[in-house]
Amino acid sequence: MNEYQDITIGFLGYGNMAQAIAQGLLYKEVLKPEQIYACAKNWDKLCRNTQDQGMHACRDARETVSRSQIVVIAVKPYMVKEVMEPVRDLLQDKIILSVADGYPFDALEELLPGTHHISSIPNTPVAVGEGIFICEEQHSLTEDEFSLLTGLLSRISLVQVLDSAHVSAAGTISGCGPAFASMFLEALGDAGVTHGLSRQMAYALASQMIAGTGKLHLMSGKHPGAMKDSVCSPGGTTIVGVAALERGGLRAAVLDAVDAVECKKNKK
Repeated sequence: MNEYQDITIGFLGYGNMAQAIAQGLLYKEVLKPEQIYACAKNWDKLCRNTQDQGMHACRDARETVSRSQIVVIAVKPYMVKEVMEPVRDLLQDKIILSVADGYPFDALEELLPGTHHISSIPNTPVAVGEGIFICEEQHSLTEDEFSLLTGLLSRISLVQVLDSAHVSAAGTISGCGPAFASMFLEALGDAGVTHGLSRQMAYALASQMIAGTGKLHLMSGKHPGAMKDSVCSPGGTTIVGVAALERGGLRAAVLDAVDAVECKKNKK
């Protein structure tokens, strides 16, 4: 028996991240389509993205909240107040999960005092059940609510609970990382095509390599440097490529990318 068969979840906003979460829950068969509700400004687009898969399209936030036990705030940060204020009277018995970037516990508590909420930063690989949810340690959920929610999210992601001071950096690594990794994947694909592989084959090899390497690290706990060393034979081919990446400044570029994102966040 599915322990979540009686749970309903509603998305306030149904953009890329909300769709990724919903898709992951369906892909991993954690929830059935009829357990998922959503509302968004563009009604026709919302219907295309929900009803064709058996999910419920709702006309507004009040309808979504009234039908849901877990309410996911999935709108842009500047829209949170506009969307949430009209439904505050319906939130007392709900589990509120915010995935609005830059809307931590303190900001949500000021807007929705007395409600049960937690702030998080997910990433898009939740769509295939291989995502990450960075959850802020400070929250107002009960112990049972927290256990229910994190149990649900853990079916489609690695759930990491962090203190408020480190949520941003963790969110940058996990949330922006898919874009960085996709650039690396694309570059490897281009290299493969340069040397005669079809683009489809080059992308498939690069994708599986990235997925497998990440899984190997998670399962073995080995330091990434040790994993690199195990592939680099003395005088071999791999170390030549590693040396070229070092000369090209791969490490520095990655560090600079994360620094740039964090600086951008701090200026908001």
